[in-house]
Amino acid sequence: MVRSYFTHDNWLDEQAAKGVPVLSDCYVEDLRTLDLSYWDIRGCDTAFVRFTNMEGVTEARVQEIPAGASLSPFKLGVEEMVYVLSGRGFASVWGEISNAKRDFEWSDRSVFVIPRNSWCELRNMGNTPVRLLFFNYLPIAMSTIPDPEFFMNNPHVNKSILDDADQDFFSEAKDVEKDFGSAWGAVGGIVWRGNFWPDLLAWDKLTAAGSRGAGGSSIAMYVPGSEISAHMSVFPPGTYKKAHRHGPGRLIVIPGGEGYSIMWPQDGGEKKVYPWHEGSAVTPPDQYFHQHFNLGLKAARYFALHPPVQFLGKDEDEQGNAEGVNIEYTEEDPWIREYFENQLAERGLESRMAPEVYTDPDFKFRTASVSST
Repeated sequence: MVRSYFTHDNWLDEQAAKGVPVLSDCYVEDLRTLDLSYWDIRGCDTAFVRFTNMEGVTEARVQEIPAGASLSPFKLGVEEMVYVLSGRGFASVWGEISNAKRDFEWSDRSVFVIPRNSWCELRNMGNTPVRLLFFNYLPIAMSTIPDPEFFMNNPHVNKSILDDADQDFFSEAKDVEKDFGSAWGAVGGIVWRGNFWPDLLAWDKLTAAGSRGAGGSSIAMYVPGSEISAHMSVFPPGTYKKAHRHGPGRLIVIPGGEGYSIMWPQDGGEKKVYPWHEGSAVTPPDQYFHQHFNLGLKAARYFALHPPVQFLGKDEDEQGNAEGVNIEYTEEDPWIREYFENQLAERGLESRMAPEVYTDPDFKFRTASVSST
């Protein structure tokens, strides 16, 4: 076996040797039906997805909790952002110095963050299995400290952010004015700040995102005391976003809607189509152009989990888009529009893209209203 340069990849190979699936791809049609196998470290059925160009940057894995079951408490040395693919359950999170438990319930499309060096017990409160997507920066941490056991249930590391937190640590995230600077941008604008988001499909406090077209809107998601972050974008039916490119490591998951994405190398090459719906996941490879299309009757949503800010590139904004790398509608390959309109026609639908968007480079969309149903 050829060994990887990255400690985390070598560790993944060890998990695969034990029978845990490790899928290598830039696309998963439905994370909710991904084949899983037993993982001894967490005591549950699991699969890792080594998304293209995320090697050595971010980790993504899917875990399942059987109906009515619980996972044994576990402590990890890095934050994890957890997206609920399906099911409902209960979480208890606590530290070792201050061991007061923070308890909260979660359900379909909830997002929560498990703080580093905190114990977490997850329970399934339903009659069907629960599927959870975990996302973290463990690969980078393992490159810094090449000892996997250091990060998992380490009895010698007991300082947690929960030690100084109040009981509202996992209350619902709030939309606030960004009164703090960060590597993701300067002061100003509205952000979604917190550790728990009840339902990504229901959230409607969004701001216009004009630079990407389609009359879309978005919200930036910040986690206090952590560098892990994400954003969610929403765009209307019968429209599509401008093509753009950026650095590696973004994981895009679909909370709602029906459509597809197209991806291709920045220097040309084959354009590949990736259909999506709720539960799909796609990761644009490093500097690949990619473009998102809504074929449904309702607004489509995509949830983008960010890599560490070191992988953004110095010219990228809060949404991770590099300045000057959009392809304007007036400059895009005519096949893009033709394929989109044909896909809509097959469904008895028509494009809602204004004709002027293809002739006027200064055309401005009106931000559409957002519906969660």
